[in-house]
Amino acid sequence: MDLQVATLCDFAAEYQGKMVISGTFDALAAKATPIVHPQCSLAMRFCFTPEDAGEHELQISIIDEDGKPINDKMPIKGGMPVQMPDNMAFLTRHLIVGFQGLTFPEPGVYSVDIMVDSELIQRLPLRILKVDQNQPQPQG
Repeated sequence: MDLQVATLCDFAAEYQGKMVISGTFDALAAKATPIVHPQCSLAMRFCFTPEDAGEHELQISIIDEDGKPINDKMPIKGGMPVQMPDNMAFLTRHLIVGFQGLTFPEPGVYSVDIMVDSELIQRLPLRILKVDQNQPQPQG
């Protein structure tokens, strides 16, 4: 199993078998804490081979620098069954998870952890910044 794409973004959708990603980022900035991001998505593209067939568990968690989840809804868990058609060398699937009202209590470095079968397969860093009104916001 290979996670080919994993990114936080403003918007993601699947269209005619293709994943459309808009506004990928790794930093959020705001003038006041807590910092609330109204809406974003985690876009993922998995590539499976015949050896991956079977039941798997996917777990997504957004954690702070101490490894604590940002809220009581984390981790998000779900089954990820993989069924491979006969005589197929590989199969790709897109998974898009939408988040609304993500709240970060204070500035710092956070992580989006993606786990499959209790194994961390990707950690996306996320900088949360508090800026003053006159300071330009970072590009991420």
